[in-house]
Amino acid sequence: FCRVDPYGFERPEDFDYASYEAFFSRYLVVLTRRAIKWSKLLKGNNSIQKSLKVKRYIRKGIPNEHRALIWMIVSGAQTNMEQNPGYYHRLLEGEKNDKLLEAIKTDMNRTFPDNVKFRKTADPCLQHALYNVLVAYGHHNKAVGYCQGMNFIAGYLILITKNEEESFWLLDALIGRILPDYYSPAMLGLKTDQEVLGELVKMKVPAVAELMERHGVMWTLVVSRWFICLFIDILPVETVLRIWDCLFYEGSKIIFRVALTLIKQHQAFILEATNFPDICEKFKQITKGTFVTECHSFMQKIFTDPGSLSMATINKLRETCREKLLSQG
Repeated sequence: FCRVDPYGFERPEDFDYASYEAFFSRYLVVLTRRAIKWSKLLKGNNSIQKSLKVKRYIRKGIPNEHRALIWMIVSGAQTNMEQNPGYYHRLLEGEKNDKLLEAIKTDMNRTFPDNVKFRKTADPCLQHALYNVLVAYGHHNKAVGYCQGMNFIAGYLILITKNEEESFWLLDALIGRILPDYYSPAMLGLKTDQEVLGELVKMKVPAVAELMERHGVMWTLVVSRWFICLFIDILPVETVLRIWDCLFYEGSKIIFRVALTLIKQHQAFILEATNFPDICEKFKQITKGTFVTECHSFMQKIFTDPGSLSMATINKLRETCREKLLSQG
């Protein structure tokens, strides 16, 4: 058995190779079929137009060899990069903020200690690329600078694009446009979206919302890492990448779809909890096991299980939740 997955992550001691092999042999068939369809769609072009067909293709998964390109196009990162030639390198050559550099350096060794490509001994060691992307971004978006959690997201982008400049522009698409205000110093957008999830759970899985309220468990405690890291280190790599495929195309509502599916699917299990620590433990458990490993069926579920979920509904909830948070100071 291979102790290291295709992305460089070491598998945990208790990794279930048997069920993974069973899943992957089935998934490989799907991947092969998708790869042929994508190659036909792209026909050697490096461009696609947004359409229902493209959306459907993306929901069914982007093959790894096309993933960086498709993310770049559908997120708008490609256009931004082409409109700003040389900008990324100018950021790296310009004046630097020492406090920012210090904060980024501190987090370098903490980023994916379980990934062989980020080790000092790796050749090339991806820490160098990660450092550059975060430094450039911190100087590009001074309102955000650097915030914990960004290192993991940038690290994943580098693993997929294998390109610093593309990773920079994708990070910009995520932080600047797709995730409203998650990484600003006050993290208002992040706090808002956790409250929004609470409201959606009230609507769609009321028994769980009631349990949380009864035991005084705040959503922040159980889901903040889902939002901050966009499910990195929470769900298996393949599953996270499939979620990101949709996130770059359809925006932040995908995060709510994933969260609601995890909660709805495990409702009975969560409701067995009888106290505060028990609830927190259940939320850790629901992100493990075959349900989340089988990324293909999991992704089908996130579009059916939570039912309809429009951006209009989310934006309305965001407004009321944000006002509530601001009034609480």
